[in-house]
Amino acid sequence: MAGSVSRDAETQMTEDSSTKRRGGGWITFPFMIATLLGLTIAAWGWLLNLIVYLIEEFNVKSIAAAQIANIVSGCICMVPAVGAIAADSFFGTIPVISVSAFLSLAGVSLLTLTAALDSLRPSPCDTTTASSSLCQSPSKLQLGVLYTAITLASIGTGGSRFTLATAGANQYEKTKDQGSFFNWFFFTTYLAGAISATAVVYSEDNVSWTFGFGLCVAANLLSFLVFILGRRFYKHDKPLGSPFTSLLRVVFAAVIKRKAVVSISEKDYHSESPPLSLPTKSLRFFNRAALKQEDEVKPDGTVHNLWRLCSVQQVEDFKAVIRIIPLALATIFLSTPIAMQLSLTVLQGLVMDRRLGPNFKIPAGSLQVITLLSTCLFIIVNDRFLYPFYQKLTGKFLTPLQRVGIGHVFNILSMAVTAIVEAKRLKIVEKGDFLESSSIAEMSVLWLFPPLVIVGIGEAFHFPGNVALCYQEFPESMRSTATSITSVVIGICFYTSTALIDLIQRTTAWLPDDINHGRVDNVYWVLVIGGVLNLGYFLVCSWLYKYRNLEDDGHEKDVAVSHSATLST
Repeated sequence: MAGSVSRDAETQMTEDSSTKRRGGGWITFPFMIATLLGLTIAAWGWLLNLIVYLIEEFNVKSIAAAQIANIVSGCICMVPAVGAIAADSFFGTIPVISVSAFLSLAGVSLLTLTAALDSLRPSPCDTTTASSSLCQSPSKLQLGVLYTAITLASIGTGGSRFTLATAGANQYEKTKDQGSFFNWFFFTTYLAGAISATAVVYSEDNVSWTFGFGLCVAANLLSFLVFILGRRFYKHDKPLGSPFTSLLRVVFAAVIKRKAVVSISEKDYHSESPPLSLPTKSLRFFNRAALKQEDEVKPDGTVHNLWRLCSVQQVEDFKAVIRIIPLALATIFLSTPIAMQLSLTVLQGLVMDRRLGPNFKIPAGSLQVITLLSTCLFIIVNDRFLYPFYQKLTGKFLTPLQRVGIGHVFNILSMAVTAIVEAKRLKIVEKGDFLESSSIAEMSVLWLFPPLVIVGIGEAFHFPGNVALCYQEFPESMRSTATSITSVVIGICFYTSTALIDLIQRTTAWLPDDINHGRVDNVYWVLVIGGVLNLGYFLVCSWLYKYRNLEDDGHEKDVAVSHSATLST
């Protein structure tokens, strides 16, 4: 892979020298990739082990810690859309990344202080008795510092995540070079995630929280300095305006003309360029936004007021976004069980035997790396083997919605297997088989690996499929923000999972603070039932949906662009 980058750099030397004044080219590659590596190590380093940190150092109840982690993950997934809008509309990508990296550095540094200074943490629980009343709750000041640190780190992480991908691709003129950068971008992200989930999380669990978080600070600081040092080489893109503005204009113009009679003549509608065209019959109410009325068009063909008259293309772009909303709802209910599984798996890992040999114990926060590696592996398997085999067999590529549907099935299977594993663990707990008079069941954590692998396989299908759908079907002006929009949908699922956990806690006894006395297996069976119902809803929506820009030959491009959606979790 390194050799391919060298060859690309050599072939671009002539072009880069001719565009030296403008900046950009392969000279920016090491700065962008080093920034990505450091920021991702820092972000995943504290996020993956956040539940354990809250439980062990801030005496937060286990279910509450899982809910806090879900809220934080949701925030990190929601912020990229804000960052994308800020970059596209006001500031450009380079300033947004700079500010985001600094905010992340400030947040992680403050989080490290909470681990280093005893005054910023409550006293440890008294382990001589099982009574939870001897655990001191954190003070308002301690919680204030903790939540400030997490907020700054979350905003910084979310603000730089997808904006860095856009900024890196903008440094190149040729599509081939942009594709090469994207491949390296995703590879570096997976590599950084694996480093965080293993080395950093292990340091936090076995050396100290201060040392582990300190590694995150060092990685963040180095990446920030590297990015600043490379500023003179970057191509600084100019803000082009928000792609959402034209969508709002369609709604505004249609409402103003709500009493107008919809015409069936092409000449009555405004088109930006010939030939004239009619808007589609679906969602006909919004066709009024392109309906020409008296004095709305100047003699030279330009529009007097862009908020009163839109083009047919803008109307159709708006409809394309609206049509995807029902499918987006299915994605929310698909991703909600995954978000719950991410949190509950950590809690299950804490009460299972995590020993591998006499001297090594798997950190509970590192369990998520199994899903990450599974997703990464099967993305490659799908792209290189399964999809080409399916195409040879049928003469067609799997459509994005077909890929998402397969992901639904694997997701349901994963929840069912996890429920069976948890039921087996609870039987061991009932028999009183614990390790050395502790609350840890005499059952290996390796039992959790199969469902984590299965959910990773599902993600390799449905996350790329969802982003490919947005990339193909969204208006061209919104394609650069398609991945961030998908991230927002995933972010919503973290909030819905938090609400669902709270609802289950309020209405059942399945999720007590000590899950050894609960029925987490029943929670997973509820997710299985919900997954089956959601699959039925998704199949109906898919059957009714008509593709706007389905291109078989764009398959490989869609997969390359869409890998970033997997990283939202």
